[in-house]
Amino acid sequence: MRFRLRDLFATLLVLAVGVPYAMYLATGDLPTAIGDLGGLAFVGLVLGTAAFLVQSKGDLLDRPARMEEVVAAVAFIIGLLALMYSEAAVAEVLLAVFMGAILVVWALEMLDHLTDEGAPKARPTGARQTAPVRTSPRG
Repeated sequence: MRFRLRDLFATLLVLAVGVPYAMYLATGDLPTAIGDLGGLAFVGLVLGTAAFLVQSKGDLLDRPARMEEVVAAVAFIIGLLALMYSEAAVAEVLLAVFMGAILVVWALEMLDHLTDEGAPKARPTGARQTAPVRTSPRG
């Protein structure tokens, strides 16, 4: 696997979401800039979406698979639910599922990049394969 600059940037974005959540789990308090669980859900939506876009876009040969797109869409919906119900009793559960979903999407993208390195290059669409030319001596 070749760790690309965009993978590093996406990893930093995921860490920017994960570190405040880990601090919340450890101490029960959130940083002042985030405020409450709704703020953390909002930060997760923005930075998680940015991380997915950074990792999945930018290389024409590296297109996200359908499964990665579906998992990212489900993670986004869970994030919206965590934001909408941030004042409800279910807020911590939704936030935990959302943070886990962000990690799953990130891991799927990293795994995709891991398996792309050794993959054979596909022949361009429309290219014809020609048969080898046989030469036989006439005698």
